[in-house]
Amino acid sequence: MQRYILSKKNQITLISGSLIVLGFFSHFVLENELLSVWPLIIASILGITPIAIQAYQAVKVKIISIDLLITIAATGALLIQNYEESAIVTFLFLFGHYLEQRTLNQTRSAIKGLTEMAPESALRQMENGEFEEVEVDDVDEGDTLLVKTGAKVPVDGTVITGEGHINEASITGEAVPVNKATDSEVFAGTILENGTIQIRADRVGEDTTFGKIIELVEEAQDSKSEAERFIDNFSKYYTPAVLGLAFVVWVFSQDIELAITILVLGCPGALVIGVPVSNVAGIGNGARNGVLLKGSEVIHDFSKVDTIVFDKTGTLTAGNPTVAETEFYEENSAETLGYLASVERESDHPLAKAVLHQVGEVDLTTVRETEVVKGGGIVASVNGHRVAVGNVALMEKENIKLNMQAQEDAKRFEQEGNSLVLTAVDGELKVLMGIRDQVRRGVKENLQELKDLGVKNLVVLSGDNQGTVDVVARELGLTEAHGHMLPEDKSAYIAKLQKENQIVAFVGDGVNDSPSLALADIGIAMGSGTDVAIETSDVVLMNSDFGHLPHAVGLTKATARNMKQNIFIAIGVVLVLLISVFFSEWMNMSIGMLVHEGSILVVIFNAMRLMKFKLKGRKNPKKESRQVETAKAV
Repeated sequence: MQRYILSKKNQITLISGSLIVLGFFSHFVLENELLSVWPLIIASILGITPIAIQAYQAVKVKIISIDLLITIAATGALLIQNYEESAIVTFLFLFGHYLEQRTLNQTRSAIKGLTEMAPESALRQMENGEFEEVEVDDVDEGDTLLVKTGAKVPVDGTVITGEGHINEASITGEAVPVNKATDSEVFAGTILENGTIQIRADRVGEDTTFGKIIELVEEAQDSKSEAERFIDNFSKYYTPAVLGLAFVVWVFSQDIELAITILVLGCPGALVIGVPVSNVAGIGNGARNGVLLKGSEVIHDFSKVDTIVFDKTGTLTAGNPTVAETEFYEENSAETLGYLASVERESDHPLAKAVLHQVGEVDLTTVRETEVVKGGGIVASVNGHRVAVGNVALMEKENIKLNMQAQEDAKRFEQEGNSLVLTAVDGELKVLMGIRDQVRRGVKENLQELKDLGVKNLVVLSGDNQGTVDVVARELGLTEAHGHMLPEDKSAYIAKLQKENQIVAFVGDGVNDSPSLALADIGIAMGSGTDVAIETSDVVLMNSDFGHLPHAVGLTKATARNMKQNIFIAIGVVLVLLISVFFSEWMNMSIGMLVHEGSILVVIFNAMRLMKFKLKGRKNPKKESRQVETAKAV
């Protein structure tokens, strides 16, 4: 029966809250005393039951918990017919527990989601040379596997034959697929977007990079012990003290009513309410402003963060490569752009998509004699002209000389983190394009807001090359930048920062980010990221709006301050009431209850201020937009 009642705590909380609303509605609106009293009595009994069971279970293991004090105080309030106090206190105590449990349940589901994304089967070469589908667990090191277009790479291995582009976002987080040819290394869980390859299995099962990601998430969640809330620590001393005080008073005065009065006055009603109501107000403000905060512990830890680590692609950058810069080496480029689009339309390379998007609608021409140059680009015949589209190596192979201006432009583009796409027609360079993942709009200003809020270190970790990462770091004014980082490297770096006593938040959006999200003191996921990243995280920025991050930091700091204020108010009121019982003639049960109710209202109103919290100095985007439109009109 005890187990059944505890399993229904959420339903009891909902019913209790509904009965309290009914009771107050009957009292103030219907003015029906009988109909107002019984809902509160039933709500009190329902609320006390699971709390009393928890108190009993704690006592059995010699722990005097706050559940015991709540049980005795609420029962005492019920016996002296203060039904409102007993009903409200038990309801809010249960509601606070619901918020905490909800957060834990969401976090535990992350490993299941991650495991389901792992490859399940593979095409293994048999003794007769044919390929047969087998379970990935049956693959051994040294086996030859076939991977077709659209399939997941089942193990970590090396390409034996074939060529194609692999999307490694699940491992490195980078949006641009990587060309793989003979002797290239491939990772389990990545997707072959085009081509067909045969690979030699080098690492299988839990030894693969993807397997290590799952293991890292599990270890990080196990090591991330839940911090005890202040109320629980306080109750270790406060609960026995109040119980002892009431017992001593009863022994010496033989006044049971006075003893119950002390228990009721000593019941931390405002203390029990103060923390949950601050959390609810803070979480509510966050939800309205695009920030999902997963519980009270998240708010407490987030408010102390002094280092924020970012993944690059999809977090600081848009995750969608586009043409950033273009240089033309002829006066009339329309014809060349038509040739370029005609050739790139034949390619499935990810950079080709960026080029086609940039060129837009142009006159297309039939392409003939297409030759794909491995690791270089494409050479084709278009309208009788030899057109070469690719990198610098392809231009050298085609004996196309770059003049001094073109060389300087190419060097500048590369220094700015661009991938180069050159177009030559009949042996002459016509167009140079620089393609890169663009920094999100407004990110630089948002990072400055984080610095103003007291975040000391801003670090970027990326699977991209160091040069590209350095460009982003310089543009955004970051403290540190590290490239060529695999998931285990990111996790190790975060662990290093934590050993240096830094409170670390990690911001990411991919499966590869989930170990770091779980290991960091605070994991922050972009809302458009994978379900695993979102569930593993402690904070979610809805709609992937990076601008929500400074608001989240400011809000958690304000909420943490608000909780401390409410705790101070609650404890102060209780101390005043208990002292007044012994050292004043005016203190009695009625006055004490009135003060209690007043303190409850004070902490509620104090917490409600959080609902209107806005980051200081932040402009209203709508108002600013209207001002710009007005200025343009003038």
